[in-house]
Amino acid sequence: MRILPGVLAMAAIVVASNILVQFLILDGLLTWGAFTYPLAFLVTDVMNRIYGASAARRVVFIGFLVGIACSLIGSQIMLEFGPAVPLRVAVASGTAFLTAQLLDVAVFSKLREGAWWRAPLASTLVGSTVDTALFFSIAFSGLLSFGATFDAQTAWAQDPAPFLTAGPMAPLWITLAVADWGVKLAVALLALVPFRAITAKFSHP
Repeated sequence: MRILPGVLAMAAIVVASNILVQFLILDGLLTWGAFTYPLAFLVTDVMNRIYGASAARRVVFIGFLVGIACSLIGSQIMLEFGPAVPLRVAVASGTAFLTAQLLDVAVFSKLREGAWWRAPLASTLVGSTVDTALFFSIAFSGLLSFGATFDAQTAWAQDPAPFLTAGPMAPLWITLAVADWGVKLAVALLALVPFRAITAKFSHP
């Protein structure tokens, strides 16, 4: 199966990110998973460039199924304050991943005939922004409710805190979202290097 390397890479990134998201850094501002998860966009873009949008979407759907499996497993692991993966977080994660990755494929396909860097950069920036907005608003904001029991598991993120630890007071989830988004943008720029190297080697003439 020609897309097997992409499938394996996507599965590894999803599993690693689900594990590493449990480990906080910078006083809880970020998790280690924030640095691995954006690589999913690199995998999607490489598959799109080499094999086309259809193959990229298949890799995305497999990654989505792996993510669901991780969420199911995490929901059964009980920590001090509840399951390792609360229902709201699981719903947010799946929704954000699938929507953002499919949007990435669509934007990349629209721009694929331009300069080599334009499609992966634009698609990843758009996808990353949508991913961040969807995940944090569904998982942590007060805009949506999944019932008192489920909301209580993520209510801590609505507590006021200094924006990015030094600015005006704002709900904590907004700071977490902006910090996460910043990492995604940085990774999007850095990922252009391996994208160029991989696609130059494996693209069909």
